[in-house]
This record gives sequence, C-alpha cells and structure tokens, in this order.
Amino acid sequence: MPADQRRSMIVAATLPLLLEHGDRVTTRQIAEAAGVAEGTIFRAFTDKDEVIVAVVEAALDPAPLDRALDQIDPALDLEAALAAAIEIMQRRIIDIWQLVSKLGARYHDTTRRRVADAEALVRIFASHRERITEPPATGARLLRALTLAATHPTLVDTPLSPSEIVELFLHGVGVATEGRA
Repeated sequence: MPADQRRSMIVAATLPLLLEHGDRVTTRQIAEAAGVAEGTIFRAFTDKDEVIVAVVEAALDPAPLDRALDQIDPALDLEAALAAAIEIMQRRIIDIWQLVSKLGARYHDTTRRRVADAEALVRIFASHRERITEPPATGARLLRALTLAATHPTLVDTPLSPSEIVELFLHGVGVATEGRA
C-alpha cells in the first residue's frame, strides 16, 4: 500500500478514537482500528502526536466543505440554498468543536488558522446576485459568521435551525417599518 494511502487510512481510523478517548488514545488502539500492526503507524508517522496533528489537519481541510456546498442544487431558490448550506456548515462546526474539545491544550495551536472563503458558498450567493445587496464574497463571509455564532456550543445552548438563521440573515432582527419592505 502506498505511504499516502496508509497515512490516510490511519488518519481516518483515528478520528473516531480521538472523539471517544481524546489525546489519551493509544497507538495500539489506532493500529487495531486501522487494521495494521502498531509498527506500521511509526513507519507512516514519527509519533502519536504527528498522527493527532494529521487528524486535526484533515478535519480542518476546507475541501470537503466546498465539495458538500457544491452539491447544493443550483436551481434552489435563495432561502432553500442558504438553508442547505447552513445545515452543512452547522454539521462541520459541531464536528470540529467535538474534536478540538477532546484534545489537550497542546494541540490547540494546530487548530488556529484564518478561515478561507468557501468558494462554493460564494457561488451560491453569486447565482442569486439580484436578491442580495452585498458582493457575494461578503454575503458568504457574513453567513458563515452568523452560522458560527448561532451554532457553536460555547456560544449558544441550543443552535438556531437553518431556517431560523436564513430568516435572521435575510431579514434581520428589526421589524419592517413604513417604506421598508
């Protein structure tokens, strides 16, 4: 098996173990879950810390998010497309939070990075340009920020639903006044 494929297999097998055991997971547990000998881990990675960092890197990789957002039907109206995007983003926020919260503080620097714009989300906004007042990239950035704030377990007890976030995002918290639809 090629080295990259072996590393990917070990990373995939380690993620559920980290969610269950945190950084106290053993290389023996990782080897058993991956279906490899324990020594195979050390041919692919220098140590357990490198395995954990690789799992964090994989979890934070924006490519799967973009692929999932790209699967949203472009024929959907703006509200439905945004609700579908929010559902995907909320799942990612919770998944990443669960992983990071299980890791010791020494791994937290690994998780700190600027979040890149999700190009697929920008495309959703661009396809509904006539319905938005801001540039698509700004709309995408603001929706991601609102979704994070309305979902993250350390910020809210109960996350808002995708439809509630769409309503808040598109219509705000104020009441319509005369002259404003």
